[in-house]
Amino acid sequence: MPSLRHLSLLATLAVAALAAGCASSGSCDSPYASSPQFKDCGFVNPPNAATPPSASGWKIWSRFLFAGKTGTVPVDAIPVRPLTRAQLDALDPQANHVVRLGHSSHLLKLQGRYWLIDPVFGERVSPFSFAGPKRFHAPPLALQDLPPIAGIILSHDHYDHLDVPTIAHLAQKAERYFVPLGVKARLVDMGVPAERVQEFDWWQAATHAGVKLTATPAQHFSGRTLSDRNSTLWASWALESGGQRIFYSGDSGYFGGFKQIGERFDGFELALMENGAYDAYWPGVHMTPEQSVQAFMDLRGKQLYSVHNSTFDLAFHTWQDPLNRIADLADAQGIALATPEIGEVLTVGQPRSNKRWWAGLK
Repeated sequence: MPSLRHLSLLATLAVAALAAGCASSGSCDSPYASSPQFKDCGFVNPPNAATPPSASGWKIWSRFLFAGKTGTVPVDAIPVRPLTRAQLDALDPQANHVVRLGHSSHLLKLQGRYWLIDPVFGERVSPFSFAGPKRFHAPPLALQDLPPIAGIILSHDHYDHLDVPTIAHLAQKAERYFVPLGVKARLVDMGVPAERVQEFDWWQAATHAGVKLTATPAQHFSGRTLSDRNSTLWASWALESGGQRIFYSGDSGYFGGFKQIGERFDGFELALMENGAYDAYWPGVHMTPEQSVQAFMDLRGKQLYSVHNSTFDLAFHTWQDPLNRIADLADAQGIALATPEIGEVLTVGQPRSNKRWWAGLK
């Protein structure tokens, strides 16, 4: 029988293969064939000649198998601010608040109602509960302590954004789920009632609990196995609540869509931008910090909020690298940056002092 170490490595490789984009195409038998994003048996990205090609699947797998890693997992404890339900309920119900849960997971309190973005409370982001990338820190509040959830927003179906234990726990508890095309079936398999799930193509919008949501373009891919690549769509999201606009990039490489989104919405008070898991082997599906800053400027954002880091080991850069680079860039360019601690509450539009909480940690 394979050892736990080998099972863990295989699970890591499976997630890494998804993160890097090496897998086979899905079936042509799709109910989404009429989508402008569907072509050649699966969902596709818009043409982007400026994106360098990814390395071959063989090179990527070989690297994960044989190359060493240094500094990708923290030695010191990641600081976490524990949260209570009383603290959440005390937040101003007339404002919009964003709470960092870790990686790309966020709890939002929008005009008094609670929302979740890509919630991942599980211990690992992997096809297996016992192997694969393990979280660096506990969530700031337990899954069972979450307040009533008006809506859950998902960007795509990868394990670090769509977590089976989390969705299974919330299946009957959240009022509505807002997902890209094809992801509904994933949720139904996890126990979510079909009537609570609404699917979106890019630029489609809906309103729920006083929030207008628009699924916007992203440059990424999808899949949860090695045989279902791009059978579901991926998206970024624009939220409008109480006269304020919030953008969430999901996972994306840099592309011209950010400028288009910024033009359509005339800017955003807050932009949650992917900043982590980048690599020269897969340049088209994750942004470097420099590209994240450029995308933020394309979006006409007022405050840049760094996400997709500090919780899981999904690439080869050190765990501090995304934070150091984006903080240096923001300082040099006079950008209002938010790198909150896990559990920290940010109130949209209110002044705050940002700090490099990771400085000095190993």
